Amino acid sequence: MSHHFDTEIARDDPRLGICDVYLFRGRPGYVTMAMTVNPDAGVNSPETFHGEGLYVFRFDIDGDLHEEVSWKVRFGDVEHRADGSHVQSYEVIRASAPGPSGLDGEVVASGRTGEIVTASYTGSVRAYAGPAPDLFAANRKGLQRFRTDLGSGRFTPEAFQDPENFFADRNVTVIVLEVPVEAIAPAGTAVHAWATVSLYGHAPEVQVSRWGLPLMTHIYLVQAPDKEEHNQIHPAAETESHLDLVRSAIRHATSLAGAVEDPAAYADAQARRLVPSRLPYVLDTPAAFETDRFNGRALTDNVMDAMLSLLTGTSIENGIRVVAENTLEEFPYFGRPYPDPVGAE
Repeated sequence: MSHHFDTEIARDDPRLGICDVYLFRGRPGYVTMAMTVNPDAGVNSPETFHGEGLYVFRFDIDGDLHEEVSWKVRFGDVEHRADGSHVQSYEVIRASAPGPSGLDGEVVASGRTGEIVTASYTGSVRAYAGPAPDLFAANRKGLQRFRTDLGSGRFTPEAFQDPENFFADRNVTVIVLEVPVEAIAPAGTAVHAWATVSLYGHAPEVQVSRWGLPLMTHIYLVQAPDKEEHNQIHPAAETESHLDLVRSAIRHATSLAGAVEDPAAYADAQARRLVPSRLPYVLDTPAAFETDRFNGRALTDNVMDAMLSLLTGTSIENGIRVVAENTLEEFPYFGRPYPDPVGAE
């Protein structure tokens, strides 16, 4: 639900829908980027990637709202094995400005899903793609009630009592890349990142899904037309109307919560942190996504608490934590997928 099922195309084909993005230092001198797609993989959709999907991590290095470096992943046809499993080949492509699109760039690694790939590129590049447990954790029922109550003019943090993690025991498919810091920018550089999934094959490239910050389309841009527009445009194209929507949502929530002295000023300052929607990160530093500070995103960061607290101007706890046992200390950092995910027969 960070961005699960938030566009019409992603609902029709979940392989094209971004769930979450993570950006952190897995080991000193390296940047780890991870993108999860395909919610309920293996149940509502196959545990594969779309053959005409282009999965891209984008980095704005100089603050001009445009990417200077992109890391792209493109998958081949699905191979069906005798044991009933599936595998795909894939390529990892690095592209640099100006304005790379499609498959432009240099192939730096290639491999097959389900296997860790290592290649040399200004150091060691590692890649993994395949099924994984969904690390997003959230009190979905509580959020739905809390949002409904806000719409009715009531501030009800008690909506998060009796928490239940809707995402427990569910799988996704994940792309994890670990690259030398210098393959993006020098260590210590403050970058802004986002991720996209596009259809690119028999027709010109069409962006289907975009992720810049967690929960943007489930807390701030909740109307279907706004979600669709958010997913289809570039951060540089985010309009004043997006800023107004986010500002209005924050001002409304903080006014009801009564914890901010000047809701209008607070709403304006926080909205400008969220729009355009991109994830800030200082390269080669510990990641932490917190209410007062966005610096990448670690696998166990509680982003729902952070975003709800930012919305309301007061501390909100949704009662759910990421299941740390589903993470690994070593690459690819995501643990084994659930053998019998929720909904599987």
